[in-house]
Amino acid sequence: MTTEHTPAPAAGDNASADAAITTRDLVKTFGRTRALHGFSLTVPTGQVTGFLGPNGAGKSTTIRILLGLLQATSGQARILGMDPWKDAVSVHRRIAYVPGDTNLWPGLTGGEAIDVLMGPGAGADARRRRQELIERFELDPTKRCRTYSKGNRQKVSLVAALARDADLYLMDEPTSGLDPLMEEIFTQEVRALRDQGRTVLLSSHILAEVEKLCDRVTIIRAGRDVESGTLAQLRHLTRSTVSATTTADPSALRALDGVHDLHVEGDRLRFDVDDTAVATALPVLTRMGVSGLTITPPSLEDLFLRHYGDAS
Repeated sequence: MTTEHTPAPAAGDNASADAAITTRDLVKTFGRTRALHGFSLTVPTGQVTGFLGPNGAGKSTTIRILLGLLQATSGQARILGMDPWKDAVSVHRRIAYVPGDTNLWPGLTGGEAIDVLMGPGAGADARRRRQELIERFELDPTKRCRTYSKGNRQKVSLVAALARDADLYLMDEPTSGLDPLMEEIFTQEVRALRDQGRTVLLSSHILAEVEKLCDRVTIIRAGRDVESGTLAQLRHLTRSTVSATTTADPSALRALDGVHDLHVEGDRLRFDVDDTAVATALPVLTRMGVSGLTITPPSLEDLFLRHYGDAS
């Protein structure tokens, strides 16, 4: 879903001045099922924000509310300073949307489908951009949509969205079905959007994708926001892994607060350490005369496991 680029709202619109998207205490129920449980999200203008969680966590429900396709049961949502339910037409003029599962018209060619999704107002710049993206994503626009694989259907949606001049790009599992080469092309395109000062909300369950692209991350679990912040801030929530070689007695390490799961095999040792305890552990390691010391910072996968798995 893509629409024309229009000027930003007036400076008096405080919501859009601070963030492209804000939600506060969103609740959405479907009968007796509650999909969102007081969910809150902030997407700063000019950044790529990752929306991370497993399938079924509530990511798509949130995006549908932001698109004005669903009305929240309670809570508040603002997108580009507007109410997505009441001002859906105005919102759609300024956003581009990439769904995670693109359904197309089977009788149209890929090129025709892109033109429909882009809308009738696409100018010369958008048409040039359209052709450039078709070539970059190696899409044959002459084939009927009924013949396309899932990956090619996704390319149609990506080309239509990225070709438009939008203030905000909403992407719900956008690389679904793409091969690694096309994923890298997508990564380059999103980085270019960020360099241009555009705003992207990237919903994904692929940790490496979020880690490569996003300035900030919000983690959703069972309809609730469990953590939100910059990557640097969220990495402080997990433990780094330390490995080294030494013949010294490791008992001094065992006695330190913040050191966990110390394993010793011959002259090799390995342990996890809280970020706040790294400065305390390093002098101890120095006194032990270690060599081959490596400290691996936590990845988003560690963070994900902390909230969704049994890791602690």
